[in-house]
Amino acid sequence: MPKIKTHKATAKRFRRTGTGKLVAMHQGRGHLRRNKAKRTLIKYREVQVIATSSADQRVTKLAPYID
Repeated sequence: MPKIKTHKATAKRFRRTGTGKLVAMHQGRGHLRRNKAKRTLIKYREVQVIATSSADQRVTKLAPYID
């Protein structure tokens, strides 16, 4: 079987932990940050664990080789 091409946008947004969980950064940190509450921005620094199996399957299909 040939290799599967990695969807680069997906590979940049998601990564796997050592135990295999799927994590991503929160949205809303790119621009227009001065209009958001400071507490919100502090909260968005943490990684977000993606717990749904459907999202896990979709990311695995798009980017099968991510760490």
